[in-house]
Amino acid sequence: MTFRIPVFPALFAAAALFCAAAAAQEGGPPAPVGYTVAVEHPLAQSVQLPGYVESPQRSRIASEVEGLISEFLVREGDRVEKGQPLVRLKTATLDLELQAARAELEEAEARRAMADRNLVRAKDLFEKKTVAQQQLDESQSELFAWEGRVRLLKARIARTQLDIDHSTVRAPFKGIVSARQTEIGEWSQAGTELLELVSLDELEIHVDVPEQYFGVLQPQAAASASFDSIPGGRFDAAVRAIIPRADDKARTFPVKLKLAASDPRIGVGMLARVDLPLGVPAKAVFVPKDAVISQGQGRVLYVINGDDTISPVPVAAGAALGGWVAVDGAVKAGQKVVTRGNERMQPGQKVSATPVEYEAP
Repeated sequence: MTFRIPVFPALFAAAALFCAAAAAQEGGPPAPVGYTVAVEHPLAQSVQLPGYVESPQRSRIASEVEGLISEFLVREGDRVEKGQPLVRLKTATLDLELQAARAELEEAEARRAMADRNLVRAKDLFEKKTVAQQQLDESQSELFAWEGRVRLLKARIARTQLDIDHSTVRAPFKGIVSARQTEIGEWSQAGTELLELVSLDELEIHVDVPEQYFGVLQPQAAASASFDSIPGGRFDAAVRAIIPRADDKARTFPVKLKLAASDPRIGVGMLARVDLPLGVPAKAVFVPKDAVISQGQGRVLYVINGDDTISPVPVAAGAALGGWVAVDGAVKAGQKVVTRGNERMQPGQKVSATPVEYEAP
């Protein structure tokens, strides 16, 4: 059995399309289209690299004094303000020491006052030559001794009060409690880690940049980041620091990017994909995305000539800015490009063009 391919309907359709195009070129009514003017806009080359979120403020909080842990005022996950109490140590012994020192101070101040009066009388008697120089010197020495005792006790009271104050451990900055290292009833030595506090207000992204990109990175350059755990979200960032010390094995340089704003969905340690700009931005021609259409294996756009005819221009699409896309091809800023009705255009076809407004890139 022989199969025949029905070619005549396809030929008739092609001939009809050719005739329609020829008719349009030879005097048919102009095709209505919408157009927008191509613009020039700065464009920086970029590279996407992996990174992870870290906090510039991360502290393992410790007590400055030793004591028995009597109370935890926060739990893991709690948000705290700067200066907020976190942990309290038992202060009963310190309170007794403070009371004793204050009582001793009262006695010492009373004895100092007595020594001061005795010295005044001794000076008066010495002037009258009733007492010897030795007695006057003893009175003077007695006053000095009690004055020193008063200063010593005041210092002891201040130190004990400071230890009592330090028995309440406070947050050194605003953040979130990320870990708890001990429990109520345990003895804490001075310097013992009690809990971990992490600031989430000014998060950073750490990126290990390959050596070939290190020389073209610019401080304060604008960047952006995305996270797999936040689908569709992009977050503005900026290069805060470029550290000129490569990893000995990977030959990468650490770069720190500061996120422009905090977001409760972003946590310390999250993996990120960062688009880093490379070098100084160069000028590029941008057209609306609607202007670029697929044709065969490539892409084209149609420009409107001075005689209201159109010409196809092969282009390669690049980076996108909102509703615009950078194009590489024989297109210049200021040229009119078709953005509406360009699906079935024919080279040389007459058009009636109406401007279409797009938000600037």
